[in-house]
Amino acid sequence: MTPWIVASLVLLLVAVFSVVHRVPPLVRAVPAVAAVVVVLGAHLLELAPAAPTTAVRVLVVTAVAAVGVLAGSAVTGAVLTLAVRDGVERGPHGGILVASADEPAVAPRRPEVLRGGAAIGFLERFAVVGAVLVGRLEIVAAVIAVKGLGRFSELDSAEARERFIVGTLTSTCWAGLAAWTAVGVR
Repeated sequence: MTPWIVASLVLLLVAVFSVVHRVPPLVRAVPAVAAVVVVLGAHLLELAPAAPTTAVRVLVVTAVAAVGVLAGSAVTGAVLTLAVRDGVERGPHGGILVASADEPAVAPRRPEVLRGGAAIGFLERFAVVGAVLVGRLEIVAAVIAVKGLGRFSELDSAEARERFIVGTLTSTCWAGLAAWTAVGVR
């Protein structure tokens, strides 16, 4: 029982650390990725013993799900930092500053698009993790469709489209991987 409780506590600490915004996304993402890879690897290689009680299983699944939901912002932020083109300026509210398609790139006032991504990302990952845990993967398709429809008006520039696609795929894949890891713990 002790290894599972220790693993759960480590996972919960990693989840909490991943939302400390004073630390760069890449630094916050590395422990989360490592923790999920270790738990998944232990499961796939059959190195981890079965969880002794239902309560311990629930604790581990909850801890892995928390990493999937909370650490997704750090993982997505790290990938976006690595993937974003030079010259794309970040806005003060978490979005990016881009010129619209019919506006010159040197316009004095550029709108900030794709703001609020963190809150949307948490909800998206929560829905994806929940969908995988209950075995209803069609919910994932609905989440992505709703997100795309909600952001459609902001996707008129190549930079915004690229950031949206990279961010959505990273966030969704991360949540799916964490949820798959949690399912394996059962």
